[in-house]
Amino acid sequence: MRGPGFLEKLEEAVPGAIVGKNLEAIDPWIEVSAERLVDVCRWLKQSADSRFDSLECITAIDWCEPDPKKAAKVSWQPHTELVYHLWSTASRVSLVLKVNLPRWKNDVPGQLPEAPSVTGVWRTADWHEREVFDLSGIHFSGHPDLRRILCPEDWEGYPLRKDYEMPLDYHGIRGR
Repeated sequence: MRGPGFLEKLEEAVPGAIVGKNLEAIDPWIEVSAERLVDVCRWLKQSADSRFDSLECITAIDWCEPDPKKAAKVSWQPHTELVYHLWSTASRVSLVLKVNLPRWKNDVPGQLPEAPSVTGVWRTADWHEREVFDLSGIHFSGHPDLRRILCPEDWEGYPLRKDYEMPLDYHGIRGR
């Protein structure tokens, strides 16, 4: 599964989807474009070459440095990275998918970046995507019930974003 043949078959099945890779890493990973994410996931689940039948988790990383002095020294532009951990029960191997998104949709602060939902591929994505939406502020288009899952419905902001500021109080209850 980790050899070049696997990657060539995926590239042939979903042309232009792969934008980066490291299959020699401890956790082998493939970076795919957001537009082709669902196609890649379907192939990874259904192909006899992979059969990734389990989505273990989805996480989001906020690549943002809020401190201006430190931000001047970083080599990357602020963005959000979605990370999908997959497992193949048949092959007993794991694979990580990465998707890079802008930090804000159309670079407009407050407009959530979007990725397509993979709930049609793995049902467990329902809860994982809700958690990422709730804590990191990623909108999953096509999700059947995208709403907060850990924070109250009226919570403002996304606690895992690096520039998040914890409110001093919530409904009159002092937090700090």
